[in-house]
Amino acid sequence: MANELILIIEDNEKNRKLCRDVLQVKGYQTIESETAEEGLKLTLEKSPALILMDIQLPGMDGITAMKELKADARTKSIPIVAITASAMTNNRTSMLAEGFDGYQTKPISLKDFLGEIERVLGVAR
Repeated sequence: MANELILIIEDNEKNRKLCRDVLQVKGYQTIESETAEEGLKLTLEKSPALILMDIQLPGMDGITAMKELKADARTKSIPIVAITASAMTNNRTSMLAEGFDGYQTKPISLKDFLGEIERVLGVAR
């Protein structure tokens, strides 16, 4: 538990900072990227235990990036949690069907956010 490295791929500085601060207070290590392309490179370099992926990113979107990671033998076992501002009731189901391992809406609820992180990391262990 905790001390795992979590990659935050999020183009909004305030959202990145909130995720980073919450995770670091709980003992997780974090690295960050503003773009999916940079996030893909960091994933290969650092092998995080978990990736938090914004869906709407500049350039490559989060769904495309997730599919690239899941298709690569080197990164396919890393769990990826979708983070999106779209809180449509069917969105969770569709994101999980796309291949994400978890789902959180923005603005994040700290309790739900941490619970989802722990759930996904627990499943991955």
